[in-house]
Amino acid sequence: MKAIVFDKTGDSSVLHLQDVPKPEIRPGLVLMKVHAAGINFADTLFIRGEYMIKPSLPETPGLEAAGVIEEVGPDVKGLRPGMRVAGFARKSYAEYCLVPAAGVIPIPDDVSFEHGAAFPIQVLTAWHLLHTAYHTGPGTTVVIHSAAGGVGLAAIQIAKAAGARVIGTVSSNDKAAIAKQYGADEVINYATHDFGAETMKLTDGKGANLILDAVGKPTFEKGLGCLATFGQLILYGRSGGSPDPFDPRRLFEKSARVGAFGLPTVFQFAELMRAGIEKSFGLMREGKLKVVIGKTFPLAQAVEAHRFMESRASVGKLLLIP
Repeated sequence: MKAIVFDKTGDSSVLHLQDVPKPEIRPGLVLMKVHAAGINFADTLFIRGEYMIKPSLPETPGLEAAGVIEEVGPDVKGLRPGMRVAGFARKSYAEYCLVPAAGVIPIPDDVSFEHGAAFPIQVLTAWHLLHTAYHTGPGTTVVIHSAAGGVGLAAIQIAKAAGARVIGTVSSNDKAAIAKQYGADEVINYATHDFGAETMKLTDGKGANLILDAVGKPTFEKGLGCLATFGQLILYGRSGGSPDPFDPRRLFEKSARVGAFGLPTVFQFAELMRAGIEKSFGLMREGKLKVVIGKTFPLAQAVEAHRFMESRASVGKLLLIP
């Protein structure tokens, strides 16, 4: 089969298309024929050797995909060949990949493989940020950084469905228009405006109850400064680098909180994961949540896809199509 492989860590130029053996089924796993694979910033970190999971070279990136089950492990129950599924996988930049049975998500017939591949990481991250790490509801003011990205656009819609007021931050006026299109009440172009000062202005000096931050170093300090009393900043990524160390005594003034979130934590709680999946698909059926596909690339163009993502020109979810 064809797969994207890298033999050394580095930037996206180390990726290349290669013939590799088709994965062999093992207990606890299913073999998926991949129809679409999601691209995430975590893949960039993995290729660089900077992710929490280190590559074992030669390696294939990819953390999520959607397709059709081709084979199931001998101990796997409730899943069968021919099922349309999405899943949390490893090595999904390929024509076939193995998926842990616990990470398989059956997708409804009216959900495409492309939307299925965009669902596991971006939608469930947004859902659990808003409803597990925090309890978002009417009266909540949420600041969402990278609001035109995959998680950002999902978070805007999920927060609005919960009755929250949403302030998005983006890097261009074009992205501001997209964030508005998907429900943001206000959008701040942080390239031309100080988002901290603008957030305080938009909230009449009260600040935001919740800040969702996947950027890190460039946004963390200003985020602390525009939290409301009892507000919470949740760091769930570091696309701009890790934040500088800070003195936690600064949180006393407003009884504020700083937290972190990683979706793999939720995998330990099957009922919690299932609730997020069911409620997110429910919002999609009700027309309250649309998964936004920004652009698709053939599998062979993985280098171009990563360069496009890293250029910060992309919106929504980027996918590779084998």
